[in-house]
Amino acid sequence: MRARGWASIGRLLAGSQRLSSRSHAVMAEEAKKLAAYAAVDNHVQNNQVVGVGSGSTIVYAVDRLAERVRQEKLNIICVPTSFQARQLILQHGLTLSDLDRHPELDVAIDGADEVDADLTLIKGGGGCLTQEKIVAGCAKHFVVIADFRKDSKALGQQWKKGVPIEVIPMAYVPVSRTIAKCFGGEAKLRMAVSKAGPVVTDNSNFILDWKFEHAHKWKEVNTAIKMIPGVVETGLFVGMAERAYFGMEDGSVQVRDPPVN
Repeated sequence: MRARGWASIGRLLAGSQRLSSRSHAVMAEEAKKLAAYAAVDNHVQNNQVVGVGSGSTIVYAVDRLAERVRQEKLNIICVPTSFQARQLILQHGLTLSDLDRHPELDVAIDGADEVDADLTLIKGGGGCLTQEKIVAGCAKHFVVIADFRKDSKALGQQWKKGVPIEVIPMAYVPVSRTIAKCFGGEAKLRMAVSKAGPVVTDNSNFILDWKFEHAHKWKEVNTAIKMIPGVVETGLFVGMAERAYFGMEDGSVQVRDPPVN
């Protein structure tokens, strides 16, 4: 009888943990939507060229953008950062363009894997870091949207998968060795989940995930890594974002601007 009782308690606890996990996930999705809607409402105006980022939070931003275009009859041109972003733009009936035709953007809106107190970002969990950085760099204003789980005082507190680094395939071994030698930690080749072999980016390159061991001067590290032969781009976005919107657990939206030096 006692054994059956303990088994019942175990099942109840496991069930409550699953419910808690599901409710946390639902809360995070709602938080993504809140942040995305706030950014689109505050930064997108008529007759603008808008950079559209990649990832799960951007889905809500494109939803809201399409809604506003329909309701307010806005003239908006969208430049994507990835194949996923391109498909979202087309699916919502928005006007698709590229940097050849529109090399200067009014605003770019994108997600992040982690945002620290200085608005330094880790991006590239979805493998689109190079295009995302190019589009952000072409925008007059770069705005970040995220849920409460992406907010950190220092990089590495929340995001444990490391800094993504896009590399030319033939160089991934020497690049990973150089990073470990110069900056510590370990840079591992990202392997695909539903296919055999490594993740391949939209640019036909590989991705290393550098799990660093301690905080760094990120601007200096970003520059140094980019100078290693074979590195295409890093997922460190330093001094680029001018504002971040965080959807919070309580249904509010927190706004963070860069610190005043």
